[in-house]
Amino acid sequence: MSGFVDGAVVAGIDGSGSAVRAAVWAAAEAVRRGRPLRLVQVYALPQVKAPVAFGTHEQVRAGLAERAEGWLAGAKAAVLAEHPGLEVGTAAREWSPVTALVQESQHAELIVLGSRGLGGFTGLLVGSTAVAVAAHTHCPIVVVRGRTPHDPPPSAGPVVVGSDGSPDSEAAIAFACEEAKLRGTALVAVHTWSDVLADGMLRPHPLQEDPAEIAAAERGKLAEQVSGWQRKYPELAIELEVVRGRPVRTLLERGEDAQLIVVGCRGRGGFTGMLLGSTSQALIAHSPCPVAVVRPQPTGSRT
Repeated sequence: MSGFVDGAVVAGIDGSGSAVRAAVWAAAEAVRRGRPLRLVQVYALPQVKAPVAFGTHEQVRAGLAERAEGWLAGAKAAVLAEHPGLEVGTAAREWSPVTALVQESQHAELIVLGSRGLGGFTGLLVGSTAVAVAAHTHCPIVVVRGRTPHDPPPSAGPVVVGSDGSPDSEAAIAFACEEAKLRGTALVAVHTWSDVLADGMLRPHPLQEDPAEIAAAERGKLAEQVSGWQRKYPELAIELEVVRGRPVRTLLERGEDAQLIVVGCRGRGGFTGMLLGSTSQALIAHSPCPVAVVRPQPTGSRT
């Protein structure tokens, strides 16, 4: 069945252990949010003509569909073993993974994917595919990772969010605050600065500027951005961290003790291009915990 469930947490399934761990993580998230879980497997027919020995076109389609249902059943069993009361639906879809996920995101509250795969979602988060999903998705995306490729994702530690004052980081902070509240943990808002400005130019007189003054000014900007969220979440402990350095390296270091890293899709300053090229690939390939990517939604879009 491919019928959508509005507000569901959607997990992509491809038969890999990584996808199953992502599904279990997504199930816990669905429980926290009071949402149903939807497991989706997307398969596509080969684009080249297969030898007759592999069967007819319809036989290949039937085989792929049967395999998809098997993967979904296995993932559902793993989820229900951890969360027996959760409402879990499944869908095997014949389509392009990117197109299908973007369509799923029009109805979903969250899209959740594993970091490694075997089938339809292999390589989903590298290169142009990741850019396409991130550029067009209608809800946040989480890539579930552990400290090693075979480790479960961590369940302790704060939520860490990257902030640079842009609308994208504003949306990331909103998501991160809610996640920290749902998890009963603290939020660490991280901002980086360097001698290189957002447009790639050096600061006018870097040697004449006091790094301590720059850091204080940047901390003031971060405090101002976070202040409204602190008022909205008065019970939430929010720590501000301003670092002179590279954003990815800083986030990876902070992620060692975190249970979730949250970033915007793109921004200005320290986190510009977070989902483009080698920067995004470094974060997704090396993060020791799950990574959430959040796009600001247009005015009047689904909440």
